[in-house]
Amino acid sequence: MTSLDMLGLTRLLQLASPTLPVGAYSYSGGLESAIEDGIVTDARTAQTWIRDVLDFSVGSFELPLLYRMMEALAQYDYEKLTRWNTLFRSGRETAELRTETLQMGHALVTLLKDLPFCSADEIAKLHGIGALTFPAVYAFAAHHMTIDRNAALVGYLWSWLENQVMAALKAVPLGQSAGQRMLVAMGADLPAVAQRAMQLEDDELTNFAPGLAIASSRHETQYSRLFRS
Repeated sequence: MTSLDMLGLTRLLQLASPTLPVGAYSYSGGLESAIEDGIVTDARTAQTWIRDVLDFSVGSFELPLLYRMMEALAQYDYEKLTRWNTLFRSGRETAELRTETLQMGHALVTLLKDLPFCSADEIAKLHGIGALTFPAVYAFAAHHMTIDRNAALVGYLWSWLENQVMAALKAVPLGQSAGQRMLVAMGADLPAVAQRAMQLEDDELTNFAPGLAIASSRHETQYSRLFRS
């Protein structure tokens, strides 16, 4: 790697880190409800659930939209950025999932105001596209931190996957070794998931994951819970 590549790597590690103060650790994205309902009971069923969400929602809808947002920013096309941000926001099936992405987006844009990567005018322009989802602000951050787009996609997936596995460790519960085995198994596929996301046409985007939507809806009235979604 060149020194520039290494700098991009450090920026990516910072953006994808679980210490990034956006509150990702407080959300399970419906996984806690699947555990409550007995769908997820051990490491095998946890991996099956997470992999299905990756294939049928994150990898086929969220990630392709993130890629489109990054391309729009590279072209300084805020009209397209607005379109993709609105589409993703509209694709959140439940109040919890919508609140999750908006709160994380708000937290990240607030953080960016205290970091040296973009100006107040640029942040104001970002605010102009409407209620900000987390993918939109992540794309904005990656653009201004000069992170390679393909690497930014894989980093986004890794951050999501790590959070899902950590939620399973807490709520099933599972041991640390089981979590690491899941990260090894599913982490190996993330570059291919990112590659497919970049190749999907607009009419191929799909977020058809009824099990996830039902789990998230049920979580909204779940009596006892650790997570906010």
